[in-house]
Amino acid sequence: MERETILMVDDEKEILSLMDIYFRNDGFTMLKASNGSEALDMLNSHKVDLIILDVMMPVMDGLEACMKIREQNHIPIIMLSAKTQDIDKISGLSLGADEYVTKPFSPLVLLASVKSHIRRAKQFRSGTVPNEDELIIDELVINTATYTVTVDSQEVKLTPREFAILSLLAVNRGIVLSMDKIYEKAWNEPFMDSKNTVMVHIRKLREKIEKDTQNPKYIKTVWGIGYKMEAL
Repeated sequence: MERETILMVDDEKEILSLMDIYFRNDGFTMLKASNGSEALDMLNSHKVDLIILDVMMPVMDGLEACMKIREQNHIPIIMLSAKTQDIDKISGLSLGADEYVTKPFSPLVLLASVKSHIRRAKQFRSGTVPNEDELIIDELVINTATYTVTVDSQEVKLTPREFAILSLLAVNRGIVLSMDKIYEKAWNEPFMDSKNTVMVHIRKLREKIEKDTQNPKYIKTVWGIGYKMEAL
């Protein structure tokens, strides 16, 4: 099995040496660079699955490097910085970073974050379906064989109707489904002015799978039409 390659870019040799131990012990190949310019050169000659990019570095800092990488590449990028102000985090994320981690950090937490981003990247490339019975949308996993749903690895208990609606939206992710279409498919009967019924079930679903029901991540409302699930 091919080992994933992590490119870590930091001018602190101690951090590079420490994370080299953690990554290699967990089965990753690790490349090291001390500034953004070196990182760009490595990307031209190596296949890299994820980049960890420090912000404050000589020659070329992490922000400039992130911007240049994003011009040609969609590799997951985790930015590191001792700066904790929101404006600094916003700068990194707005330039294309996938996550912003502040120093000092826990090596185990950073390792877990790396695994998460690599897993998501694999799911995206493979169409989000690791096996024929599972629908995976980011941290939401729907198993159509066992009728189970997990969010962030925690099982969520759904009623059969809620499961039918969620599965329908997941199979058609990215497509807006009208309320009558949802009702006809989930209830298997003609739509008879049952908008309130659909809305109530959507609300209950969101309460179970969404962290923020006011700003839902998975089930989006398309006003005047219906609902859709984003292809995250």
